[in-house]
Amino acid sequence: MATIPSAHPRATSQPHNPVRDDRKLSPTEDLDREPDGVPHNVVGLTALFSVMLAMLVAFMFLTNGTVGKVFAVLLAMVAIPILVTVLRKKAATERDHAHPSR
Repeated sequence: MATIPSAHPRATSQPHNPVRDDRKLSPTEDLDREPDGVPHNVVGLTALFSVMLAMLVAFMFLTNGTVGKVFAVLLAMVAIPILVTVLRKKAATERDHAHPSR
């Protein structure tokens, strides 16, 4: 009987990833920094609060009459700049200044 070669040959040794081996890093490579320079928890909070605010404004806009629509627009006009300002300050304080992005 002939043997059928498998699509995934078995690895006989562990692969050595140069990113995980500090000796194989280039002089300019730094694993401690966040690649985009923005704290990742701020990115998550921005997404979370943006979706929550959009859902609240849409709910207010769809369920109430004219007064609800006016309040929804006013809420959006006030809350969006506040959200941007607060998250910008949080990103500035939590940004890694010792390991800046490239």
